[in-house]
Amino acid sequence: MDECLIYAFLDMAAAEKGSAYNTVEAYRRDLEQFTRFCKKNPEEIEGRDILSFIQKLDENIYAPTSVARKISALNSFFKFLLSENKISKNPMANIIQPKKGKPLPKFLSLKDINTLIKAAETCKNIKHKRTAAMLKLMYACGLRISELVTLPVNCINITGKQILVKGKGSKERLVPIADEAIESVLAWKKERERLVRRRKSLFLFPSLIAHDGHIDRSTFFKCIKKLAEYAGWDSERVSPHVLRHSFATHLLHGGADLRSVQKMLGHEDITTTEIYTHIASQDLLKDICSKHPLAKR
Repeated sequence: MDECLIYAFLDMAAAEKGSAYNTVEAYRRDLEQFTRFCKKNPEEIEGRDILSFIQKLDENIYAPTSVARKISALNSFFKFLLSENKISKNPMANIIQPKKGKPLPKFLSLKDINTLIKAAETCKNIKHKRTAAMLKLMYACGLRISELVTLPVNCINITGKQILVKGKGSKERLVPIADEAIESVLAWKKERERLVRRRKSLFLFPSLIAHDGHIDRSTFFKCIKKLAEYAGWDSERVSPHVLRHSFATHLLHGGADLRSVQKMLGHEDITTTEIYTHIASQDLLKDICSKHPLAKR
C-alpha cells in the first residue's frame, strides 16, 4: 500500500478532525501493521482480507479494545480513500465492529488487604490512625470514596452493627459493618476528640483546613498511596476504587448473594454488580484447572 495515502489520511485526521497526537500515532501504527499483513494495493483489498487480518489479531491474543481500535482505524482510512476517489468500493462495508469488552475491575487479595491495614496500624501518628480507620471502613462496607469522607460522626449503629450511608442522589442505605471495623472507628473517635478539641464537627473524619469541614478525597487517596509505598508496593496498585472492588469480589468469592452485594454497593442496576461475577468465574476456573482430580491426569 502506498505510504503517501496513509500520511494523507493522517494529515486529514490531525488537521480537519482535530484528532489528538496519540490518536494519530495509534492510527499510523495500526495502518502500518495492516500494510505489512496485506501487501495489496487499496483497490485490490477485499472484505476477506480485512477478516483475515482480524483473525490474525485474535490468534495473537490482542485485547478486544485493541482489536476494536485497529478496525476503527481501517474503517476511517477506507472511508477517506473512498471520499478521495482512490478506491471504488469500501472493503469495510460489511465488517461488523466488535463490541469493546469492559475491563474487569482490579482488586486486592485478602493477604494484600491485611498487609495494607498492618502498614497503617504500625505508624502511631494521628493521620495514620485515621487512615487505618478509613481503610477498614471502606473495605468492610464497600463504600465509595465520596460516601466515606462525608460520613457523619453518628453514622454507626453499634448495637445493630450497621452503618447509614448517603449515596448517589442522596439515597440512603444501611450496610452491615464488621466488628473489627467498628472497633477501629471507636478507637479513631478517641483520637478524633484530640484533633477537633473544642471545635465542633459533624463529620466522622473532620479536617481543620478543608473548606467542606471533612477530609477530602484527594487527601485520602494520597494517604493510601503512601501506605502502599510503605508496604513496599507500587502505589499504582491501590486506590479507593480498588478497595471497593475488593469488598465486592471477596463477598462473592465467599458465596454472598448478588442481590445482597448490589444493595450494599448502592448500585441501581444489578448489571453493574454482575461484572464481579466474571472475576469469581475466572478464579473458579483456575481452581478447577489446578485442583480438580481430572485436571491432574
